[in-house]
Amino acid sequence: MAKGLVRFNEERCKGCELCVSVCPVKIIALHETKINSKGFRPACVLHADKCIGCANCALMCPDGAISVFMREEGDEADE
Repeated sequence: MAKGLVRFNEERCKGCELCVSVCPVKIIALHETKINSKGFRPACVLHADKCIGCANCALMCPDGAISVFMREEGDEADE
């Protein structure tokens, strides 16, 4: 069961991969095909059900493009 819920502002993301490198459970990657209006591949969550809610990704993001929310018991993970 996921403890956290990660949300990306895809238009603010510049694809720097800092969030990818600091995720301890390795669930973040850059989109394979999506390109934002700035020409970057934004980050995305591969396995939302495995998020531990540490918020390392949000703390590391230089553009403030990531928000992490803690899940309430009984919430279902988004894929």
